Amino acid sequence: MENTISTRIYDFLKEFPPFHLIAKEALLAICGEMEVRYVEEGETVFKQGNNPDKHFFVLREGAIGLYREMQDKSLLIEICDEGDLFGLRPLLHEDAYRMSAIAKEESILYAIPVQQLNKIQQQNEAVASYLTFSFQTTAAEHRSEAESLLQMGKKISVEKDALYFDLQPISFTANPITIAASETIQQAATLMTKHNIGSLLVAKEGLPIGIMTDKDLRSKIATGTIPLQGSVEKIMSAPVITIHSRENVAEAQLQMVRNGITHLCVTEDGSPNSRIVGILSEHDLLTVRGNNPSVLLKRVNRAKSSTDLKEIRTKVNTLLARYIEQGAPIAFITEVVSNINKAMTARAIDICLSEMESEPPVSFAWLALGSQGREEQLLMTDQDNALVFEDVGEETYESVKNYFLTLAKSVTKVLHEIGFEYCPADMMASNPQWCLSKTEWKQQFHSWITNPTQEAVMFCTIFFDFERMYGDAELVQALSDDVYDSIHSYEIFLNHLAKNAIQNPAPIGFFRQFIVESNGTHKNQFDLKARALMPLVDAARVLCLSYNISSKNNTVERYRALSEKEPENEALFDSCIDAFHILLRFRTEQGLQHGDSGRYVSLEQLNKVEKLTLKACFKAIKDVQELLQLRFRLSQML
Repeated sequence: MENTISTRIYDFLKEFPPFHLIAKEALLAICGEMEVRYVEEGETVFKQGNNPDKHFFVLREGAIGLYREMQDKSLLIEICDEGDLFGLRPLLHEDAYRMSAIAKEESILYAIPVQQLNKIQQQNEAVASYLTFSFQTTAAEHRSEAESLLQMGKKISVEKDALYFDLQPISFTANPITIAASETIQQAATLMTKHNIGSLLVAKEGLPIGIMTDKDLRSKIATGTIPLQGSVEKIMSAPVITIHSRENVAEAQLQMVRNGITHLCVTEDGSPNSRIVGILSEHDLLTVRGNNPSVLLKRVNRAKSSTDLKEIRTKVNTLLARYIEQGAPIAFITEVVSNINKAMTARAIDICLSEMESEPPVSFAWLALGSQGREEQLLMTDQDNALVFEDVGEETYESVKNYFLTLAKSVTKVLHEIGFEYCPADMMASNPQWCLSKTEWKQQFHSWITNPTQEAVMFCTIFFDFERMYGDAELVQALSDDVYDSIHSYEIFLNHLAKNAIQNPAPIGFFRQFIVESNGTHKNQFDLKARALMPLVDAARVLCLSYNISSKNNTVERYRALSEKEPENEALFDSCIDAFHILLRFRTEQGLQHGDSGRYVSLEQLNKVEKLTLKACFKAIKDVQELLQLRFRLSQML
């Protein structure tokens, strides 16, 4: 009779290295000898200084923290994620543990007998190489980072204030092994095995032109797609993403998140046009907080349902709260969360497409609007999105549109299940009004611009901040071109857009009192979004449109671009950036504190410092609105 427990363990392990390198029969045999252990939050799996267990561990569910006790300090070195190996010391050395493993939440472990895997690694060089590399990464590099932190005399708790760890300089592998693009894949694999490394930089005359990783070997060689005698050039990833040797961990991690990669090439000046000085892998970055952006992105890519994505988004909220508590730069927080949100949206679309009865009939693109389109959505606010599809003939139009409406309804439903509420105004791709062909969108934009009613201008403030989340980039670029073509054929539209941008003046009255809502559900509360954030957003948008700056949607990036166009107003735009950052952080803090969008603030709950900080931001609003009045001669329109 089949051992169902062993089979379940096998089904899990075969998806993770190095178990994917072990033959099915051998892995099933190992699974039959494993122990399944349950540990409570706070329970110690093994302790630093203890003699090694006869097992090492794979994390099935939960989270395990690896801690190093040094000079009366307990430093969190790494958070083990689902599928991670830990406690490898008894497998490779027989001395005491150098770290403690403690459950950060309820966890399930697979305890694998050392003796069983020893037999495997003696027969399987690839498995042995992976285990050795994993052990060396944890044991050596994490230790040196922890020691350097203590030597700096920083009186911080890594568990509570992990951001400072992220701001440490990167610790990379200097003088990495390189290979020429013309060498064979077999030669590259032999080199990687010889040096126990998981990647090779591909170089030409000392300059980086690509990178080859063990993932490339698994996905392109082990599958038989490309022969071993093929050239490295056929499987390398190019161009290689580079970073400066003096960069910090936070920026390195952000580069990995932004580009969806696990390795960075370190060069003399940080560009791909300078000589290679090292290589930085994801394993080189300390995982010093419970939720690592790179790990979360990996989980997104593995998600199979809205339930999986919802769990991840909950962890993103935890990460967000920790960043805010630690005082992390809001620009850094925004980019990290925006990248994860974008990945989640793309994964939701992939899931829904897999459930459709057929492939998309024509190319399409999914657009995020509003704050997500500007990459400024931190809290779980409602969704604003749209869909554009390639033009088709009249005879197929209805069937094509119905296909994308069906898809859009599925996607918005998944996003809702994740936690992004349906838009109360139904500004979603599931609404036939916002699921249009390329030509229909062009006509819609042209209509709004040439007939700028109050409703049309309102739509423009939402739809002009669109960002491609998924699909055909050329379709999205065509939409952007159409917008600017229409604006420059009817430039008076910018005056209407500028007029709308000053409808909410600086939110403080004659006696220096906050202007609050006079009626409704939020009576006597301050509307942080409408009266503080949106005036800055709207001003940046209209000014950038006037300069035909089409590549910037983010408010801060827009003001930076404006500073280059108008150096005489650089101080004003810098003050707008500072105000926007302060207000966005404040809204996020309020939302996390009250479990809502953070939009409405009860002034009696604010202390004096908070009120003074907000008032200081209002001067930037007043100044940039005065600039709009003069620039677009709005006094003539009022």
